[in-house]
Amino acid sequence: MQKNQEEFIKIIKQKNEGKNLKYSIITMGCQLNENDSEKIAGMLENMGYLKIDNYKEADLVIFNTCCVRENAEERLFGKIGEIKKIKEYKNVILAIGGCMMQEKNMLEKIKRSYPFVNVVFGTHTMQNLPENIYKTIVKNEKVKDVIDIDGEIYEGLPIKRNSQYKASVTIMYGCNNFCTYCIVPYVRGRERSREPEKILEEIEGLAKEGYKEVTLLGQNVNSYVGNGEIKKFSDLLNTVCKIEGIERVNFISPHPKDFTDDVIEAIANNQKISRIIHLPLQSGNTKVLKEMNRKYTKEQYLNLVDKMKSRIQDLALSTDIIVGFPGETEEDFEDTLDVVQKVNFEQIFMFIYSKREGTVAADRDDQIPEEIKHKRFDKLKELYESRVDGNNEKYLNTIQQLLIEGKSKNNESMLEGRTTTNKVVIFNQNEDNKIGDIVSVKITETHKWYLKGEIV
Repeated sequence: MQKNQEEFIKIIKQKNEGKNLKYSIITMGCQLNENDSEKIAGMLENMGYLKIDNYKEADLVIFNTCCVRENAEERLFGKIGEIKKIKEYKNVILAIGGCMMQEKNMLEKIKRSYPFVNVVFGTHTMQNLPENIYKTIVKNEKVKDVIDIDGEIYEGLPIKRNSQYKASVTIMYGCNNFCTYCIVPYVRGRERSREPEKILEEIEGLAKEGYKEVTLLGQNVNSYVGNGEIKKFSDLLNTVCKIEGIERVNFISPHPKDFTDDVIEAIANNQKISRIIHLPLQSGNTKVLKEMNRKYTKEQYLNLVDKMKSRIQDLALSTDIIVGFPGETEEDFEDTLDVVQKVNFEQIFMFIYSKREGTVAADRDDQIPEEIKHKRFDKLKELYESRVDGNNEKYLNTIQQLLIEGKSKNNESMLEGRTTTNKVVIFNQNEDNKIGDIVSVKITETHKWYLKGEIV
């Protein structure tokens, strides 16, 4: 962390001493945003702020925004309106950061329509938050701290993690792929990989603190570039799996074009690596994939899946699918349904295409009518849900290794955990076990969205 930011943290902490000031962070978006919010929380707690879940009672509110989906904007503006009402009778500091603030049209809208916002910061300037809050508190300045260039990688930011047993670790930032529907390369910048020594140092520190599971994060995680003995993503996977105390390793989100044989071998040879792999499809039609600039065909995707299934025991796959990309015909969409049937995904994250200003696809004249997009979405959802029960049956009477994550949300007398394929399991409590333990559970019942079991 920059030395001058540490000084601002100290100054603000002194000013906040004895005031019992509260902060709240509202995170919108992906796991990278969640990880950024943990770092923001770390800085705020070092400044003497205390976390509170109800943002309406906070003295400092931060929105960490996403710009991938249109409804994120609607949600943000609704909540900003709520904060405006609170600011009428309480001196609340309001800061907005994240991907959305890297969009020039959004910056202008905030400046024009929401002049009461105290601080605006982008994806490349998060580390400057202590200084920006100082300017707001001490100098009563409105701060706009957004840069268009690709940001540097800042190590050593304090972090307040949301769990004591599971942690996410960002290994790279940005994206070079420029999919025609996606705004991410424009707001997160080009790919920059962290030094492998810094990544391993962070994960080794987590292991010493008792963390059992880590998730490696990157916009295009398997295009990671290291140095020395850890030159590529497979090297990093193999090395992380050797860290004593870390029992589970996940990664999000890979790109099919970079899913090389050495990565498949690393997964196959390391039982610590999750058996559910997220492999974004987006479309099952080769023409649409080309227009999306995805750099693989339907056949190449299916061949990759076959290769992975032949090498990785107990493999399950999850995916992302966009419905209604510009120019998508009924025949094109049927190709997507065909891939879903052939692969038999364990999980599908489905999205209706929405235009993002600044992307190539947004300027196309062949946009699909909303009614058609929704009909296709419903058809995909129906197909996926029709296969869930069959997928669950394979777990019945098997022994699964689960990390105890806490009490079941719907039944406090039961515990909850996840299989290595990310299936939620609720099971009986045992006085010998506690949250954070890894236990063997026999699956006794299957339900559509969860499994039930008993500790053995």
